[in-house]
Amino acid sequence: MNIVTLLPFIVLIGAMFLMTRSAKRKQQQAASMRNEMQPGAGVRTIGGMYATVKEVNEDTVLLDAAPGVDLLFAKNAIGAVLTDDEYNRIVHGIEHDLKSDGTVVPDDASSLTETDEPAADASDDKPIDLGKKDAADESADEPAEAKADEVDAAGPKKTDGEADAK
Repeated sequence: MNIVTLLPFIVLIGAMFLMTRSAKRKQQQAASMRNEMQPGAGVRTIGGMYATVKEVNEDTVLLDAAPGVDLLFAKNAIGAVLTDDEYNRIVHGIEHDLKSDGTVVPDDASSLTETDEPAADASDDKPIDLGKKDAADESADEPAEAKADEVDAAGPKKTDGEADAK
């Protein structure tokens, strides 16, 4: 057999080996994270529920979801163990790590565009025309009296559907 015919199979086997190796590493990290869980830690389940660990057993975890609400979960159902700051920020809305540089970014842009001067009346300004002007629109700038004289001389204007057929 030629090495060129075996090369795709070798590459495929190598890719499968690398994928299973990285998946196994992720599983080991998740298992160690779940085994290091301590009572009092904040966790997020794989379903997205946030709770505090009350008791850790061999295969199960007792979670305190709310005052007086204790839930029993399998250890595999714990998606992440959160730090205290992260848990308080998500669940209670408490920010502990505020930057001390004093820079505050506003939630909207209105405070960035405000001025101390009162706004000028918009009625004083001419309306802004954003449309294109062509030859027909340039004649629209002429006074209305001149247009009325032109209409009288040319006769009534025809609309769509009318014809001069006799």
